[in-house]
Amino acid sequence: MKTAFIYTDDFAKFKYSDTHPLKPFRLKLTYELIKSYNLHVLKDSLFVIPKYAEEKDVLKVHTRDYIDVLKALNSGVDVPYSIQFGLGYGDNPIFNGLFDWSMLVAGATLEATKLVLDGKVDLSFNISGGLHHALPNRASGFCYINDIAVAIKYLIDSGKRVAYIDIDAHHGDGVQHIFYNTDRVLKISIHETGYYLFPGTGFVEEMGENDGYGYTINVPLPPYSDDDVFHYAFDRVVAECINRFKPDIIIAQLGVDTLYDDPLAHLNYSIYGFAKAVKKILDFKIPLIALGGGGYDIACVARAWTVAWAIMNNVEINSKIPQEYLKNYAKYGFEDDNIFGKQYSLVDEQKKKLLKVVDKEIEIIYEKIIPHIKDRKL
Repeated sequence: MKTAFIYTDDFAKFKYSDTHPLKPFRLKLTYELIKSYNLHVLKDSLFVIPKYAEEKDVLKVHTRDYIDVLKALNSGVDVPYSIQFGLGYGDNPIFNGLFDWSMLVAGATLEATKLVLDGKVDLSFNISGGLHHALPNRASGFCYINDIAVAIKYLIDSGKRVAYIDIDAHHGDGVQHIFYNTDRVLKISIHETGYYLFPGTGFVEEMGENDGYGYTINVPLPPYSDDDVFHYAFDRVVAECINRFKPDIIIAQLGVDTLYDDPLAHLNYSIYGFAKAVKKILDFKIPLIALGGGGYDIACVARAWTVAWAIMNNVEINSKIPQEYLKNYAKYGFEDDNIFGKQYSLVDEQKKKLLKVVDKEIEIIYEKIIPHIKDRKL
């Protein structure tokens, strides 16, 4: 299998703010860990430096007035009415290079998309991508341009049917909203329930509309769900939907704010469980565009996405992080030298209660959604 890793050190030049949870530096931290394992010089893998996205591609998803405001804010100085677009406060600050950052991430995801679409590789991985909350005319949840939606639109305009699998802690609301009315995109999101976590959406009753009815599948998990609860849901839903839909390409958002140590969500996955999910997605043997996503303990992010890249290339790595790497980067939150980190598991009684909740959601999915999923090849 041929793979491609999309990366530039330019990602790390951007900063939302000193206190903002999303740290673009986590991407450099990940790449340096990948390098320490020599996973950047694999025989059947390409290392690709991305280009900025072109406006014509981004404008197929976002409105012109919104893109113009993002451009005007690129200097880091506020402009009138930016707040109408969700900009300038809290989650979505105005910072120097805001537009450049957003277009570079979108360009990296488009590069990953074109490499797979053109058959140059079977799998591509853009760790900067996965910004799934951005809406056509509004920033949301740290996301300014929805690189995932830009990639999906590029693929469906090329005649492809796309399955989107999102395993981030937060519901992929932006992607769902943009493709809610089409049967050309199958959207599967397994996330912490919106009752307790931003963006407050992603309930099983959100099933799509018009031609898209039955092509949106949400599996909201209760807080404190662990690896077992996640895989219980994944195994009962994802393969059945993928096998019915028969996509040409899968886009996977591999957010790792689901991990036990993450400060912004309430899930208890481990890197062992995350790795198992990556393997299951690869087992579909469908061309894959893998993207990053959430992850706010930056040491956990680096460990998890390095493990994911190793799996994507069928490389078994030593569980001990190379000492030279730790000498340089231990200060960023590496508590020990185990790349797989901690493993957390609920006690049986807790787990049984959570599984009962998930069972009810899955029952609705099988009754009201799955029968509508069809292979509608053009």
